[in-house]
Amino acid sequence: MNEDLLRGLHWAALQFIVLVLCVALHEFGHAWTADRRGDPLPRAQGRVTLNPLAHADPLGTFLIPGLMIFLPALFGSFPVALIGWGKPVQISLPNAKTRRADDILITLSGPAMNLLLALFGAVLLGIAFGASGTLQLPPTTFPFLAMFVGMNAGLAIFNLIPLPPLDGSRVLRHAVGMSEETFAKIARNAWWILLLALNLPPGNPIFFAVFGPLVRGAATAFFFLSEKIAGLF
Repeated sequence: MNEDLLRGLHWAALQFIVLVLCVALHEFGHAWTADRRGDPLPRAQGRVTLNPLAHADPLGTFLIPGLMIFLPALFGSFPVALIGWGKPVQISLPNAKTRRADDILITLSGPAMNLLLALFGAVLLGIAFGASGTLQLPPTTFPFLAMFVGMNAGLAIFNLIPLPPLDGSRVLRHAVGMSEETFAKIARNAWWILLLALNLPPGNPIFFAVFGPLVRGAATAFFFLSEKIAGLF
């Protein structure tokens, strides 16, 4: 096995680990907020945990992202697009008076968790860069943190898109007054439609033209913060 292939597989493995962590923590954000709002279902199903395996979906967390990451690496390239998802957090919304507000809050807590993680990663990246002259850090520290920041920023923006089954679509459902039953029917097979749309024309170029600048802008803002923090050392 040549050196370039080994290097590519190393980067792919790092990217895969970061994606699994980001997806799991996104779902944990939903579960934690639901638990705090008095919903007993996520805790009963073991979802109020930081264990990534509790939030993993065999297809959406492992198989599909794994293929999208490792297949290009075998041919010396990088993924054109990357998508992954966790096992959806089931909620019961027991409080009828606050059901709508609770659902919106729980929905938005996933992207909010990713933004907080991107901020946390950006601070750590800035400290790592600033202290690199005096500390001996593992060589994977910087690429891991950079991927962590970029992927969390991307997941936050991506999940706010108002297309089923993304989080933004649940907020839109409440805005237009769509019933839960109708939404569930629309969202049932939406992941596969979204997956194909992101990887095949004309959906692929349209997505990158519309949402690419938003994702890059969010990631750039966090990296700018890292640069400013590094400059303090």
